[in-house]
Amino acid sequence: MSAQHLGPELTSDGARFRLWAPAAKRVDVLLDKPHPLTRDAAGWYVAEIPGVRAGTRYRFRIDDKIDVPDPASAFQPDDVFGPSEVIDHTAFKWRATEWRGRPWHEAVVLEAHVGTFTREGTYRAMIDKLDHLVATGITALELMPLADFAGKRNWGYDGVLWYAPDSAYGRPEDLKTLIDEAHLRGLMVMLDVVYNHFGPEGNYLGRYAPSFFTDAHTPWGSAIDYRVPEVRAFAIGSVVSWLRDYRFDGLRFDAVNMIVEAGEVAVVHDFSKAAGHLVANDSRHINLVLENGDNLASLLDAAEDPPHGKFRGQWNDDYHHVWHVMLTGETQGYYGDYRAPKQELARALSSGYVYQGEVSAFWGNKPRGERSGALSPICFINFLQNHDQIGNRPLGDRLVSIAKPEAVAAALAVTLIAPTTPMLFMGEEWGATSPFPFFCDFKGDLANAVRKGRREEFAWAYAKYGDDIPDPLDEKTMQSAVLDWTALARDPGRARLALVRDLLAVRRREITPRLAGARFGDAIAAGDLLTAHWRMGDGSTLRLTANLSDRAIADAPEPKGTGIWGGALSGGLPGWAVRWNLG
Repeated sequence: MSAQHLGPELTSDGARFRLWAPAAKRVDVLLDKPHPLTRDAAGWYVAEIPGVRAGTRYRFRIDDKIDVPDPASAFQPDDVFGPSEVIDHTAFKWRATEWRGRPWHEAVVLEAHVGTFTREGTYRAMIDKLDHLVATGITALELMPLADFAGKRNWGYDGVLWYAPDSAYGRPEDLKTLIDEAHLRGLMVMLDVVYNHFGPEGNYLGRYAPSFFTDAHTPWGSAIDYRVPEVRAFAIGSVVSWLRDYRFDGLRFDAVNMIVEAGEVAVVHDFSKAAGHLVANDSRHINLVLENGDNLASLLDAAEDPPHGKFRGQWNDDYHHVWHVMLTGETQGYYGDYRAPKQELARALSSGYVYQGEVSAFWGNKPRGERSGALSPICFINFLQNHDQIGNRPLGDRLVSIAKPEAVAAALAVTLIAPTTPMLFMGEEWGATSPFPFFCDFKGDLANAVRKGRREEFAWAYAKYGDDIPDPLDEKTMQSAVLDWTALARDPGRARLALVRDLLAVRRREITPRLAGARFGDAIAAGDLLTAHWRMGDGSTLRLTANLSDRAIADAPEPKGTGIWGGALSGGLPGWAVRWNLG
């Protein structure tokens, strides 16, 4: 069954319904009354029902025992336990009809959670903030996962219906309007998608299609069996739907190293190929990126256009970790793998990953990563904060709350101009102090299990923070994460925003036009002095000189070329000073 045949298909006088339920003996589609579906040899149940239109609500009844939503539902107006709604994706009238996206080298990404981006927490409310993003210098808005999850609030990584944007934020046409308005302003919109597990509540696939899963487990539940053709087609269909029906400009694939596969072509290759096939004839820029703890350079190729098995880039956790250790002194957990952060920062700036085959203690004392210096620098999405690195802290506190402001400013000056792909977390552009703790809206035993799990994970922190650690199930925890947009109008938010806008203006003017064909050069950390250079696409050399400490460096060498940010070095290099030269 090909990907385009998943979910209800509107016909001239009704709709054709399908469900793959190989373990079921009987399936009915519930409309005004139960309508029996006919089974084929592969376990597909099919029926064509007259009179069905867009807006019709329906469920499937399995063996006269349980009523379930369509796993390929396009919308759940009453959450994951309610009926599915037939959506006619062709009915939406797009305004940005000439939009073809932007090439990846122009990407300056801002990651955002729809529910906490504004006080209203909706797709529609985000539209009012798009002009701010454009004025700041952002070119790509990346939304955290939207696939329907149980409850009214969630980070999004507990989605169970991979085709349905969650109703907590609005209807499908509201999401399309947000994307359309972004395109009219020249903004790409990307979506974080999760294909390594289903959320713990609201997934009924195991009841009627147990072959969806293997006996293996991920940290979040049973592993998905992508060796099964119907399962593979289901995931690929979701990828295609987000890109085709919503016109997202790209996808970020969550934790692909946690997709359990044995002896098969990795499903991520098929994701890339399906996206490439979708856009091969319409000249759209589709930018696919990965989160992959295995640091596999062989999956990346920023220039493959359209995609044909590879990805533009990867979230570079190594880069974040070395800065975090340097700026905070924290060494717990995975930060313990980064004992020489200044030298490791130089490695990241000169060749992408820090771990390129070296043994990682945190990752089980095993080699981690592949050599990455031959890749384009724009393959590496570098950041100082993201949802994980803030939210997986006991208090969900941001970097500005635990590091010196001048040190954070220096880190921004390196990150936003370097010829890698920069990413900010929502509000970071003005130094937002609102936390982003983990939150969800489960009930009963599952809610208690989540509380218990978080308490065990942060047992070391309760002695220090006690009752200050937020309850992930309390609605106030999500409310605490809502951005305070009034902070832009006063210092220090106003000054931080001016810095970020200045840095991104330099990037837009001096760096972006030279990124195509740029290559890594060398980087050296000699004590507190960091120097680095890159060969740009036009043959020029971009040079960085930075002081990674509070103490002034009197004898810092004057770099070659014309200064493009930070001024000259005459008189030495003050603490946390950053200089960029081009020539």
